[in-house]
Amino acid sequence: MADAQQGTPITYADGRYTVPNDPVIPFIEGDGTGRDIWKASRKVFDAAVAKASGGKRQVVWHEMLAGEKAFNATGSWLPDATIEDIKTYRVGIKGPLTTPIGGGIRSLNVALRQILDLYACVRPVRYIDGVPSPMKRPQDLDVVLFRENTEDVYAGIEFAAGTSEAKRLRDFLMTELKSKPIREGSAIGIKPMSEFGSQRLVRRAIQYALDKKRSSVTLVHKGNIQKFTEGAFRDWGYQLAKAEFAGRVVAEEDVPSAGAGGKVVIKDRIADSVFQQVLLRPKEYAVLATPNLNGDYLSDACAAQVGGLGMAPGANIGDGYAVFEATHGTAPKYADLDKINPGSLILSGVMMFEHLGWDDVAAAIVTGIAAAIAAKQVTYDLARQMDGATEVPTSVFADRIVEHLG
Repeated sequence: MADAQQGTPITYADGRYTVPNDPVIPFIEGDGTGRDIWKASRKVFDAAVAKASGGKRQVVWHEMLAGEKAFNATGSWLPDATIEDIKTYRVGIKGPLTTPIGGGIRSLNVALRQILDLYACVRPVRYIDGVPSPMKRPQDLDVVLFRENTEDVYAGIEFAAGTSEAKRLRDFLMTELKSKPIREGSAIGIKPMSEFGSQRLVRRAIQYALDKKRSSVTLVHKGNIQKFTEGAFRDWGYQLAKAEFAGRVVAEEDVPSAGAGGKVVIKDRIADSVFQQVLLRPKEYAVLATPNLNGDYLSDACAAQVGGLGMAPGANIGDGYAVFEATHGTAPKYADLDKINPGSLILSGVMMFEHLGWDDVAAAIVTGIAAAIAAKQVTYDLARQMDGATEVPTSVFADRIVEHLG
């Protein structure tokens, strides 16, 4: 592995990255199956960068530690050095991590998001022809979800049922704030949502739609019930769109009969209705902007339509920092068996290269994955659902992708 000192750090200023031809990109191998999928993914990434650039560019990979590997080496699940590496090099990629059992960090993924203020969880969901799907027309779903990553239930405050804290809070809410009755003995949770947090998420979603020429941004909320949190998310989203994107966006009710005229349409939908609409009318949705919990549910539900989490990429993005990641778990029973599908991590790499402006590299990888799947030489999770498929190990699937790079 090349030393990070041999490469050049990515820099960030005025909302833009400056990416050299030899960027240092830190990676976290991941726990369990992370070891296998990282090796396969890196092979694909290196080959795609070399092919797309004619050998003029290369990634200098720099390993960071987190999870079980970090704990065994340093006694810490998330060493300070790892956070400093991301701050230094700006953009990283990671495999799945084990959530520690017991006290301390409740989730390494959540900790990374909060420490680095990676406020947008971005999950593109698109179908690759040939991937097994329970849907008749999975190709009709092509959406990108922007899920708020730092508030709502991720910043939630909870008090267990029967505790003195829960009782005191119940008494305060009912006597001092004249709240609705709360049943005695209840557990109580608080979900904070702010104008600042909501609007910066919506801002990023709208800018993405404009940059990628996507037709609409839909604000997903449960504001019919939670009027001052989720309802405020919707209201703040519309206010932001009107104030900062005037002339480039149009509210759904203001779209003339002739169409939006190239503008991005801003609309909103109640969360539960969106679940059926992405099934029944998926072509009506291009970008979805959601609070944390809604997006958590919705992103996995959408991924299921196009083949599941094995083919679902993801990213956690802030202002000047980004970590791209496999969206599935560590699957320890398959660890080191050269068996698991690396598609989620490879497609997360596609997102990373697009984020850095290396669209040619991203396109080459997508072509390679599509061709490997079309050739039906795939890992077990896909092979068992595809007629006439040949099951191949993780490493061989990566070789097939490399052979077909665009």
